[in-house]
Amino acid sequence: MALTGAGHEPGHGYGRGQGHGHDAQQDGQGRPLGRGPRGPLSGVRVVELAGIGPGPFAAMLLADLGADVVRVDRPGGPGLAVDPAYDVTNRGKRSVLVDLKSPQGAARVLDLVERADVLIEGMRPGVAERLGVGPDDCLARNPRLVYGRMTGWGQDGPLAHAAGHDIAYIAVTGALGMIGAPDGPPAVPANLLGDYAGGSLYLVIGVLAALQHARTPDGTGQVVDAAIVDGTAHLTAMIHGMMAAGGWQDRRGANLLDGGCPFYGTYETADGGHMAVGALEQQFYDRFTELLGLDGLSSARKDPARWGELREAVAARFKSRTREEWTAVFEGTDACVAPVLSLREAPQHPHLAARGTFTDVGGIVQPAPAPRFSATPAAPAGGPAQPGADTASVARDWDVPGLAGKGGDA
Repeated sequence: MALTGAGHEPGHGYGRGQGHGHDAQQDGQGRPLGRGPRGPLSGVRVVELAGIGPGPFAAMLLADLGADVVRVDRPGGPGLAVDPAYDVTNRGKRSVLVDLKSPQGAARVLDLVERADVLIEGMRPGVAERLGVGPDDCLARNPRLVYGRMTGWGQDGPLAHAAGHDIAYIAVTGALGMIGAPDGPPAVPANLLGDYAGGSLYLVIGVLAALQHARTPDGTGQVVDAAIVDGTAHLTAMIHGMMAAGGWQDRRGANLLDGGCPFYGTYETADGGHMAVGALEQQFYDRFTELLGLDGLSSARKDPARWGELREAVAARFKSRTREEWTAVFEGTDACVAPVLSLREAPQHPHLAARGTFTDVGGIVQPAPAPRFSATPAAPAGGPAQPGADTASVARDWDVPGLAGKGGDA
């Protein structure tokens, strides 16, 4: 399988480009005008108080699924933000500029809150309250509002007011200590495990569950306290069960799923690439050793005393050919082996290209919305929102004329 020449063909429910149908009219930001329902959250209104990291990603997911997300940007923008034109986590949203420290700032946000279903904020505990847009103020204006709070440490506890980033949050949960070679330091998994898996996704789950409750006959709004430490700890549930049962050692590189066994890990190829091996079950392992040309070591799977011998033999075999050659050997088999691709290579993988797993919006190759829906397909609603560019349209659509006092999206 050569990783060249694969196009970005539409997948199930996804179109090329904007993904709203090829004849949709668009505004100056590439967003469709006059579109019908899009995605399962069509009709849900979300206010996002601008921040960085997991909050914007959670709001992007809601926008991907069809929600009308209005991002309240601050003059000057947040710290550590990328160029707004390339910030994919702001795709499909609309942006208004509000200075929450100004005399009318809180009132403008509360006008939006009154008409919203959900609010998302990622400030340190107590900051939103001091700005006049905390849960009490917002729920007083809209008792059915779902108020989503995204933090690293949570709203209470000894570290609640301390600064932090992904790496610290996953460190104290035990998750970071699980990752890496036994004779080296823990490996840093970018900021995917804490910020986005333990943070954003748990916030979205909580928001949707609370939204379901709010829409029942006797339902009310409520606060969702999504802490990255809580979500990341929750992700380790299976490992804690295995450890209690004696099936997991509390150290790196000594277990079935952490690279401790030679048939679940990565190996370098002749050209400096890598192959990922996950041949756990006996039938998959047998196929793996057969295709690798190591039939004589089939019995080593069940004998940990021979795992060192097996690892050396597997490593030597993989070093004898290039990544592309080994990919061709294992492609389409049940050996559970795959090439380790870079971010730029991944969109061209034939399977991902055929499914439309990645898409191109405004010239930026990016992941398409996930998961997929048979009756209410979702798709990106255009490129990243530009700060303040949608003030006039939001003021009109949400019936908040006071927003248009400053800025606009002519």
